[in-house]
Amino acid sequence: MHELAELQLNHYLGKSDRNKFMQSFTEIKNNKFYSTEIYDAVQVYVDLVIETMNLARAKTPDATALIEQRLDFSDWVEGGFGTGDAVVVADGVLDIVDLKGGQGVKVLAEQNTQMMLYALGALTLFDSLYDIQTVRMTICQPRLDNISTYEISVVDLIHWAETELRLKAELAFNGEGEFAPGSHCRFCRARQTCRARAECHLELAKHDFKLPDLLADEEISEVLSKAEVIAAWVDDVRAYALTEAVKSGRQWPGFKIVEGRSNRKYVDEAKVAEVLLATGTYSESDIFTKDLLGITAMEKLLGKKQFNGLLGNFIQRPSGKPTLVPISDKRPEFNTAIADFKEEI
Repeated sequence: MHELAELQLNHYLGKSDRNKFMQSFTEIKNNKFYSTEIYDAVQVYVDLVIETMNLARAKTPDATALIEQRLDFSDWVEGGFGTGDAVVVADGVLDIVDLKGGQGVKVLAEQNTQMMLYALGALTLFDSLYDIQTVRMTICQPRLDNISTYEISVVDLIHWAETELRLKAELAFNGEGEFAPGSHCRFCRARQTCRARAECHLELAKHDFKLPDLLADEEISEVLSKAEVIAAWVDDVRAYALTEAVKSGRQWPGFKIVEGRSNRKYVDEAKVAEVLLATGTYSESDIFTKDLLGITAMEKLLGKKQFNGLLGNFIQRPSGKPTLVPISDKRPEFNTAIADFKEEI
């Protein structure tokens, strides 16, 4: 996604001619991971960045726009740097726009440490060239329909960097400070073997896994609140142990590697069809099936706009199964059958 976005934005900025653009675009389209869904998602981000550029230039004719720019924030974090997807700077406002391609976790811009670090790096580059008072950070996550923006004054950003960031960065660099296990651990490279994460989740063992109806309501709520992150931790540890055993021959006490179950498959489907048709007993309608593309595959084929226009009236989303989530979840509460019965009475 980032490669396609960079290509389009640099072409818009006049950094590549049409022939070079089309050649690079063709190469991207030939990539096995390319799809119309990817293109549509990238276009949302590209349009947002172009709009940001145009607004900046309307205010400051010599506004600067940089794509995939290396940003150095080592003044506050030793050795710290990153790559800003889009940096747009004008008098008054510095914009940082970040493209997120994930579909799993919605990422918000408010007090987002990564974005604030990038903002510090951009300020280092441009603070002496422009009169910047405000930093505006935007996360564009098209595949989750998420565009999140957070503004902070330069004064407050620098205050955070000097009073909080620098201290924590020094502690981390020296191997000190306190671990804070949480849902964010899913992004950490040490998540499989982190002792702090393990100790946090193993705390649940204090319940001795009594039968659920013997636990107090508060205890059940505590288990529910930790269930998802504990399951993720167990999956991480299991994946790490398997990888180490297979690739490095590492042995884990009490465990061994065996061959998992597999399903039969045709070695050569064309040859199978040829053999069956040659018997004269079976026709093509006997041995082949013809199914309509699934909804997701069809949407990728048509693109979201055409899909909704042509097929919107033929799509139905059944009610989902009830699921327990934290009270902070934004979805409306589901009325259970018991609740409905009480309301009728």
